[in-house]
Amino acid sequence: MHKKISAIAIKGFALLVVLGTVYRAMAQDAVTPYPKMAPIDQYLMTDQSAEIALARSAAPDSIARDAEVQVLGRHGFETAVKGKNGFVCIVGRGWTSAPDSEFWNPKVRVPMCVNAAAARSYLLRVTKETEWGLAGRTQAQMTESITAAIAKKELPAMESGAMCYMLSKQGYGGESVPHWPPHLMFFYSDTDPAIWGANLPGSPVIGMSDPVEHLTQFVVAVQRWSDGTEIAKP
Repeated sequence: MHKKISAIAIKGFALLVVLGTVYRAMAQDAVTPYPKMAPIDQYLMTDQSAEIALARSAAPDSIARDAEVQVLGRHGFETAVKGKNGFVCIVGRGWTSAPDSEFWNPKVRVPMCVNAAAARSYLLRVTKETEWGLAGRTQAQMTESITAAIAKKELPAMESGAMCYMLSKQGYGGESVPHWPPHLMFFYSDTDPAIWGANLPGSPVIGMSDPVEHLTQFVVAVQRWSDGTEIAKP
């Protein structure tokens, strides 16, 4: 988490380059435009039905309509709709879904929908970090907290098969990358990206390893949004 994201245009066949930049680029030494936490109300969505719809837009309707949906409350995510298929859809905020420089950006809204395996492992980290963010913990404090929680096994390792849909046309990833291109994510614990042939010339797979969180993430770009329409060609 806490991805370092640099600004770049998102177009057609540049998709993989963009995703690689989004997940691997080093942070700039520029002054952050969001140096401190905004009032909590700015991170919340006043229209719960709108937040539910936005969360569901992360995945195809065949998945999202039977998924659990969680919305953000003043102390963390709360279940708004009970699910039937094991998937869980949420709208990520800046603490987990934006560049470091926009950690406190209250406008970030990133829809994501995880499967049951990810809900029992990866999502627990997202929800815990969101709680810490709402409590006002800084990035440095967040890193210390997540490191300690993993070391104490308060947070589990990634469960086999954990994955996430991020196919929404909607949402806002921040000023650096306003809109995420459609992609799928797969989560492992301390795995060599080479096992998927990630990051090699011509490979459609991007792999990122985070030694702090003992987390390896694989990203696979797709050509369709959750509503079935194709992404725009260059």
